[in-house]
This record gives sequence, C-alpha cells and structure tokens, in this order.
Amino acid sequence: MDKLIIFAFPLMLSSILQLMFNAVDIIVVGRYSGRQALAAVGSTTALINIFTNLFIGISLGANVLAARYYAAKQDKEMSEAVHTAITLALISGVIMAVVGALASRAALKLMGTPSDVINQSVTYMKIYFMGMPFFMLYNYGAAILRAVGDTRRPLIFLALAGLANVILDLLLVIVIPLDVAGVAIGTVTSQCISCILVLRCLCKSDGSYQLHFSRLTIKWKYLKRIFQVGIPAGIQSTVINFSNAMLQSSVNSFGSTAMAGYTAANNILGFLYVAVNAVTQACMSFTSQNYSVGKQKRMDRVLADCAVLSAAAAAVLGIGAYLFGSQILKIYTADEDVIQCGLQILSITTVPYFLCGIMDLIPGALRGMGHSAVPMILSVIGTVGTRIVWIYVFFPSHRSLHFLFISYPASWILTILMQAVCFYFVRKICIRHIQAA
Repeated sequence: MDKLIIFAFPLMLSSILQLMFNAVDIIVVGRYSGRQALAAVGSTTALINIFTNLFIGISLGANVLAARYYAAKQDKEMSEAVHTAITLALISGVIMAVVGALASRAALKLMGTPSDVINQSVTYMKIYFMGMPFFMLYNYGAAILRAVGDTRRPLIFLALAGLANVILDLLLVIVIPLDVAGVAIGTVTSQCISCILVLRCLCKSDGSYQLHFSRLTIKWKYLKRIFQVGIPAGIQSTVINFSNAMLQSSVNSFGSTAMAGYTAANNILGFLYVAVNAVTQACMSFTSQNYSVGKQKRMDRVLADCAVLSAAAAAVLGIGAYLFGSQILKIYTADEDVIQCGLQILSITTVPYFLCGIMDLIPGALRGMGHSAVPMILSVIGTVGTRIVWIYVFFPSHRSLHFLFISYPASWILTILMQAVCFYFVRKICIRHIQAA
C-alpha cells in the first residue's frame, strides 16, 4: 500500500495540475469574459476528448510495455520501445493538429452548438489543437517515466507549466483582452513548456529509457505490442467521450446558461476522475511489472489495495464537491442561474463517483495483464449503451439536467457488473499462464 501511495499520489497531483490548464481557462473567461465565453470554452471539451483520447489511450500501451521491459531488465527492448513511442507521439500530435483545425466548425455545428457561442468555440478549438504535438509528446514521455516508477518529475514539470498558464491567461484576458483566444494561447504555451521539460529529462537520463533524437523511428514489433494494449484502451475512452458529446448536445438544447453550468460542473467532475484514474494507472503499472515476473499474489494484493485507495479518494472528493458545490461553482462564475444549473448536475454525480473509480480500475488491472480488448467492449456496452438509451428513450419525456445525468451512476453500476465477471475469467487464464511458465 505504501508503494502504491508513493507512486499514485504524485501522479494524481500531476493529473490535477494538467486539468488545471483547462480549469484556469474556464475560471478566467467565466469571471472576466462572461457567460457566452464560458459556454464557448466548455462546448469544446467533449470534442477535444474525442479527438485526443484515442492516442492518449495508446500511451497506456507504451506504459505497460515499458514497465515490463524495465522490470525484466531488457535494456535493448526498452530503448527501442521508448523511441517508437516518442515517434508515435510526434506523428499523432501532428495529425490531430491538422484534423482539429480543419474539422472544428463542422463538428461543433453537428453538436448543435448555439450560434451565439460557436465562433468563439471554433477560435478556442483551433488554437488549442495547434498545441497537440506538445501535448502528445508530454503524455507519452510522462508515461515512460511512470513506467519506471518516476512520478515525481512529471509533477514538477506540470507545476512549472501550470504556473506559466495562470500568468499567461491573466495577461491575455485581463491586460490584453483576447478572451477565449487568450486562454487557448496560454494553454498551448504551457503544454510546450511541459513537453520540453519531459523530453529534456528523458535525454539526460542514464538508464535504458534514455532518449536520442537521432534514433527516433518506428519499430513495428514494438508498435504492434503498444497497439495491442493501447488501441482498445483508446477506443474505449474515445467512444465513452462520444457518449459525453451526445450528453453535451442534450445540454446545448437548454441554451448557453445550461452550457456554462455544465462546463463548470464537468470541470469539477474532471478533478474527481483524474484522482481515481491515477490509482488505475498505478494498478496497471504494478500489475504489469508483477505479471512479467509471475507474482500472482502481489497482483491480487495490488488490485485490492487500489480498490481501497480509489474508493477512498472518490468518496472524500465526491462528498466534498456535493457539500460545497455552490461555493466551488462560485469560483467559476458569479451568475446565479449558471450556478443552479451546475448544482443540478453535481447533485446526482458526485457522491456515487466511487463507482466510476471501481469501473475504471478493473480494466486497468486487466490491461496490466495484457488483456485490453474485452474490457474495452464491455465498457463501451455498459457506459455508452446505457447513456444512448437514456438520452433517446427516457430523457425526451423528463427534460431536466438532473434527470439527464442520472445516466452517469446508472451506466457505472451496469459496467462494473460486466467487468467483474470478465475479470473473474481472465484472472483464471492468467494464473494458468503464470503456473505454466
């Protein structure tokens, strides 16, 4: 448990700092640029996640592969996997920058973004996507550091980048009134800083994961192994965010006030998610290392301890967000109507958030054992299927934000039940594999 906490806590703080990039954008525009600017920034969140989460999910494959090679002391394989992962990050970042810039307006129109905010939304989204190469290089570089047990330095890098983001947002919105363009420029600059720091760290390291730009290439053997774990994880995350985009479309139908409330509430839920996801990543890394050396009892202990950590973190943060929701939302906006919309969403999603943590944890353990496809399918069926049915069958006759977001805990419960059954059978297969080895 102590090792898990030492690993997960800096990772949790790193994820919170990364989310703060978007939170600072939201707070600054909500306070100094008004309701429409707040709605404009928030309307892009689901779309940005759809575009980015496939490749971010693939970085989990790089994490699992690097953790295995590092634990087994396979230095040559570790080095080649690192260079393949960083090359993949650069290529995917450039692709997303181009696609995001070209498809922003069409995608926002498809989601029913109101005419009074769409131009600002397009501006924010296009500038944001220009930073995708930096964003991807940081995330893949940090995944490699975490695979070798280093969660401290990514935290330091994000702290420095986050400080720069705050200064730039305030400068480019209050002093130089660029509104949503200002916060987007601040975020991209911050991502560039964190990217440079993590790449410098990899270049300066003395271990098998040292980065040499002259060796950047795609080794198909390692790319295939990264994809085996990463693509199902990425597809799962992308499809789940597609369901969130449909929820965003339903929220959009209530107008810019509801959109602004959802933007603030969703950002608060984001902090809950990164807390439980940090535990999931710890579970995945520890499980992968123990699986590679055949230590089945430690794998079971890792999952049990992570379940306790995840539930505790979600309960503390979720109950806190529920009890102090009004005060927290006032950080984002002074508009009482916007705050009331946000409270409707928080009232049904925060307290049961520990269910989301457990739902996320089981696939993390399975990915650590090298099984990623089946939990991906089950997550898609459980979360996306439930939310689609909710949006198109139940919501039209009970139109309220509170009722719409009941789909969250309902989908979490259904997915947990399916994932638990999957884990039981996969674990038996993995135990036989370990005993045979």
